[in-house]
Amino acid sequence: MTGIPKRLLGDDEDVVMALRPHWKELVGPVLVLLITSPVATYVVTLLDGNGVQGWLRWVVVAVAAVVVLRWAVWPFLVWLTTSYVVTDRRLIIRTGVVARRGRDMPLSRVNDVTFEHSGLLERVLRCGTLVVESAGERGQLVLKDVPHVEDVQRDVYQLAEADEERRRGDREDGVARHDDDHRGW
Repeated sequence: MTGIPKRLLGDDEDVVMALRPHWKELVGPVLVLLITSPVATYVVTLLDGNGVQGWLRWVVVAVAAVVVLRWAVWPFLVWLTTSYVVTDRRLIIRTGVVARRGRDMPLSRVNDVTFEHSGLLERVLRCGTLVVESAGERGQLVLKDVPHVEDVQRDVYQLAEADEERRRGDREDGVARHDDDHRGW
């Protein structure tokens, strides 16, 4: 499942969106698999199983396996283990098959949210790069191949505004409660 385990969320924090990179990232790996497998099978059937050709069969199988693992399975695993999660409090990115990397950005630090389609294909597929500028030390958060990037950009901006209003309301409530307490003394 895309997303983040509930145990890693804060109290009263809700997941609004949980995404993986756009499926277009899997087109190349699928083509590699669809080309490599039949070609390797054809070459293996042409070779006689005796003598040198028997060893050559194993070489063809090994090369095909390496090609499929490197250019089909590995990109799929990278896609599968990359997640973009937007909660009502923060943006979360998790990547990595073996070694994991993560980055969180509180919505309270969001200054600007922009998107970019790098070409006609991305525009047609409605995916692109989302750049979130922050007031923090690390500057910006770049999410590549985000599906429905324009909708995500709009929603992140609205969530940042809602978070600001919520925090402003909490501060005002805190001041109001404090003032009420003083009146009672």
